[in-house]
Amino acid sequence: MTVIILLFALAIVLFAVEVIVPGGILGSIGGLMMFGACVLSFMQFGAVGGTVAVVVALSLAILVLYIEFRWLPKTAVGKRAFLTSEITGVSAAFGDEARDLIGKSAQAITMLSPSGYVLIDGKRHEAFCQSGQVPAGASLKVVAVDNFRLIVSPTNP
Repeated sequence: MTVIILLFALAIVLFAVEVIVPGGILGSIGGLMMFGACVLSFMQFGAVGGTVAVVVALSLAILVLYIEFRWLPKTAVGKRAFLTSEITGVSAAFGDEARDLIGKSAQAITMLSPSGYVLIDGKRHEAFCQSGQVPAGASLKVVAVDNFRLIVSPTNP
């Protein structure tokens, strides 16, 4: 009986820790512990004891999930653990804005070897130079746009 209660208690602790440490492994181990406790209950106490253990296991699992997803987000700890806002920014403002940069002059802020940063109209952009290394301060021209960077070439090869 002590082993069964211990397995149930450890399973509940693992379910609770699963919220803080994501990945599913601790929750899976907790589920296996509950399953093992139910099997032991069937072996030691027969069909009635095993059925009671299964009902208790399901009730505890539902209770823990309810507490974790309904009550915990409203607490101070839960507010720090759960995301409540979304990020609306983009990784690169490339689209029509980037296509408008094609043909513009640029100045290398860093050494492009072959990637680096350039300055166009006072804004810093990541760029890739087709002709290899270009020293900082070199004059460049935007010739194309890639997924996340501008493609430049020197104006004075």
